[in-house]
Amino acid sequence: MTEQEKAEQVVTALRSARAAAPDAALQMLNGLMGLVRSPSDEQPLETEEARSSAFMSICEVGKALHRGQPTEALWPAAVSASERWLRLAR
Repeated sequence: MTEQEKAEQVVTALRSARAAAPDAALQMLNGLMGLVRSPSDEQPLETEEARSSAFMSICEVGKALHRGQPTEALWPAAVSASERWLRLAR
């Protein structure tokens, strides 16, 4: 799977997870970790940084969901970071 395909799947799943119930959203986010954690082939540094930023943002949402904390302020950052990763991966 290419870096672009991974980023596309992550962006799509994040948009779905944002509208889902907290337990379902957490399961969706857990399913994304393998895509966001490991890069494909060697990527430019800017793309790697964008992927890492998406990973950290998604982790923050996941932690808040797991703890039952509000996530409204966290979703935009996760989606934005993932969209940036997607733009750079193209």
